[in-house]
Amino acid sequence: MSAESPFVSDVPAAHALAVWREARAAAGCPARVEAVRVAVGAAVGRVTAEPVWALRSSPAFDSAAMDGIAVRAADTVGAAETSPVLLAAGDFEVVDTGDPLPDGYDAVVMREHVHRTADGRAELRAAVPPYQHVRSIGEDISAGELLLPEGHRLRPVDVAACAAAGAAELGVRRAPRVVIVPTGDEIRPIGAELAPGDILDTNSMMLAAQARQAGCETRVTEIVPDDPGAITAVLEEATRDADLVLLIAGSSAGRDDYTARVVAAAGVVAVHGVAVRPGHPVVLGAVAATPVIGVPGYPVSAALTFDIFAAPILAELEGAAPRERPSAIARLARKLPSAIGMDDWVRVRLGRVRDQLVATPLPRGAGVLTSLVRADGLLVVPSGVEGHHAGEQVRVELLRGLSEIGRTIVAIGSHDLVLDLAASALRAADPLITLASSNVGSLGGLVALRDGLCHIAGSHLLDPSTGEYTLPYVDKLLGPAADVAVVRLVHRDQGLIVAPGNPLGLTGVKDLTRPDLRYVNRQRGAGTRALLDHELARLGIDASAVPGYSREEHTHLAVAAAVAAGRADAGMGILAAARAFGLDFIPVAQEPYDLVLRSSELAEELLAPLWALLERPDFRASVEALGGYSCAETGRRIR
Repeated sequence: MSAESPFVSDVPAAHALAVWREARAAAGCPARVEAVRVAVGAAVGRVTAEPVWALRSSPAFDSAAMDGIAVRAADTVGAAETSPVLLAAGDFEVVDTGDPLPDGYDAVVMREHVHRTADGRAELRAAVPPYQHVRSIGEDISAGELLLPEGHRLRPVDVAACAAAGAAELGVRRAPRVVIVPTGDEIRPIGAELAPGDILDTNSMMLAAQARQAGCETRVTEIVPDDPGAITAVLEEATRDADLVLLIAGSSAGRDDYTARVVAAAGVVAVHGVAVRPGHPVVLGAVAATPVIGVPGYPVSAALTFDIFAAPILAELEGAAPRERPSAIARLARKLPSAIGMDDWVRVRLGRVRDQLVATPLPRGAGVLTSLVRADGLLVVPSGVEGHHAGEQVRVELLRGLSEIGRTIVAIGSHDLVLDLAASALRAADPLITLASSNVGSLGGLVALRDGLCHIAGSHLLDPSTGEYTLPYVDKLLGPAADVAVVRLVHRDQGLIVAPGNPLGLTGVKDLTRPDLRYVNRQRGAGTRALLDHELARLGIDASAVPGYSREEHTHLAVAAAVAAGRADAGMGILAAARAFGLDFIPVAQEPYDLVLRSSELAEELLAPLWALLERPDFRASVEALGGYSCAETGRRIR
């Protein structure tokens, strides 16, 4: 590998893992971590290094399986309601569950089926077969049988069975040791004061937690500056006590990206550049007989790099099968384009709509860590596929259980902060309820509702010809006779979000044609964009006269963030978004924001907590405290 060509190639992930495995073997990397002996109670989570054979039977004797009396089955023959059998005091013995079966007895009668006479005899009104309610010797485990094979990851039930079979210690693979090396002149420890351009070292904390979750011991070094010599020294020190080193950042093609060169100089680089997105600049190599992964610096890339590359090798080192998540088939809520040539790992939200699982893609940027925070599943678009159409069935790897997903209210449509507030309040009231919002604009929400891809669609579309909101579009898209209900969520103030002090002196939409102004718009199909277009048309202004009209963001907060960062001078949005960033606001209109759903689903149990929440005075007060909201009609059925 030359210094001028930092990438070897973008190879498929499966091939990259195979090439890396060969390179590790050639470099002398151990195939397994050492076996150790640990107390059986301390072995949960570890992997067996040898078979576990039963040293004794369980139970080790015939025992009572119920509280009652031990009897001889032959003595009960003929017992019935009309002709009970009476057993004298010496013909039975009282036993509790787990007691050894007394000699000479072969059955147990449950206590509630025994009637005691005044003289101490036992009256039985039903015959019992031999060995009724008796646990026979070796019923669970027989001495000498194979209890667990080598390579089995031990669960609580496993160690309990091992102890019952006579094991006091188990031979297991020790926990792999993972050392994490953060690099970069701009990286700062968690809790440090940040100057412009500084970045907190959240990747180390995340990767260490992922490694611990995989059953590993972890250590994070001090942050290493962008100096090849310093990185090499720390890397070589890390390999002395590590089974895997994760070297963070510096794996791309920037001028300070030294990882590939450092690993190549100190050991061997097997692969640099894998055909996965996000995470494609990953480095796979070995130094001093220790595997090394050069982890990309973007947080989503880092997290997925651990899942795709670190998790399999850690399982290999323990001699166990890689942990696999369950998967399910879902319908895609909207079109999902994907570039040919890369396995595209897409984060999705999931919900069950009309007995079908629905997957809504989340933002795909490698730096959008919240997309993993909010994800219910991962969808891999293979390298040879250009994406999927809305409504297409796809296989999704589950990050949440299907029962949890079944309690998810799927909201697709226009972005509003009240939905975020409602999601938090619903979860606080009941941890099993999730309100998952996807921001695709009002029009996109109504289309998703029409196609059965959501429970509710948030909409505030203005019809210029009638001056009405939402209802004309409902009639147009779903038909005037459609089974549709419309519930008022709020009224909200829309206007121009501008920098503090309004430095350009803007007074309204008519000023957006100024050549010194940089505007940031909402996406096509968004109600906020429809409102802007209506105001421009009313003023006789062509959209092309607004500098930045074609620049799009998908939420009110994203518009406000662009203004707060100085990337734009103005954008249409709600007052609450302006307040969130400490910005000024020029009112343009007060508009209704509505929830659209199927009438037949109004009384669904899933949605009942949402309607109850909208009636709560404390929730309404918290909405109005955001600024620019009125709850005077909240919860009212418009149609």
